[in-house]
Amino acid sequence: MSGEPPRRSGRRRYGAGVRWTVVDAPLDSSGTGRGEQRAPEALRRAGLVAALDADDGGAVDARVEDAARDPTSGLIGAEAVRRASAAIAARVAELLAAGQRPLVVGGDCAILPGVCRALPAGSDLWFVDAHPDFYDGATSETGEGADMDLSVVTGHGPAVAAGVEGALVDPNRVHLLGHRPAVEEAGRVEAARIDPRIRQVPAAELRRDPGLVGAALAEEGSAPAWLHLDLDALDPVDLPAVTYPEPDGLRRPELVALVAPLTRADRLLGMSVTDLNVDRDLDGRHARRVVELLVELLRP
Repeated sequence: MSGEPPRRSGRRRYGAGVRWTVVDAPLDSSGTGRGEQRAPEALRRAGLVAALDADDGGAVDARVEDAARDPTSGLIGAEAVRRASAAIAARVAELLAAGQRPLVVGGDCAILPGVCRALPAGSDLWFVDAHPDFYDGATSETGEGADMDLSVVTGHGPAVAAGVEGALVDPNRVHLLGHRPAVEEAGRVEAARIDPRIRQVPAAELRRDPGLVGAALAEEGSAPAWLHLDLDALDPVDLPAVTYPEPDGLRRPELVALVAPLTRADRLLGMSVTDLNVDRDLDGRHARRVVELLVELLRP
């Protein structure tokens, strides 16, 4: 598939009875080949495809092997990230057009702009993450695309990360869930940049009744939806093998209570999951736990 992925429209039931199709997107936006790049392979070795009884959608060419920071956009490996986004968009659009339900396995959160390029106009985005990911090329200390993916898809970050100009998702249709409060000055700068139209439920508030939040979102409206899960939404007690762990996150039962209603919503198009860092999982135990978590969330 080449060129700009089609922007799908129209109403239908997306989730009922549709099998998952696992697609690897081994994008590490630091450009250094960190453990996120090898996460899709590790999860396959841990039995992900068979455990989900999923179709195998193969891998997209999403590697970023350029660690230089682009002086114009402020993004590491800008051209490589743009190419990766185009490849992810084409694969996701192809699967959606065929009536399949993608599970895009990263890599880090820089896979999200590519995913969102393929979504129908007017889609909801359920974004579960320890961080808002709302820096841009000037405010990010690292220059990693994973610092700024939500900023990019809502039209507030460097467009090169998506390969197209403008917002890919209406900020009014974005739900930012499970993030922790800013502590350092850089985090306060990021928090101040978040588009006020985005609906925010931080971890401390979410933990009061995550099941209620998940059920309400699943039943709210009829627009197609995409679910993005950064595994660092989990508290490091339950999953330390992530690149930027944050304390005071969701415990595993709380994450399941939030996410399970979303994965079973008829209007769910698909899901992306990111940020298992296999450099911190030398014996593979955390990869196996992630597979167990995804089975609990995604199997009927």
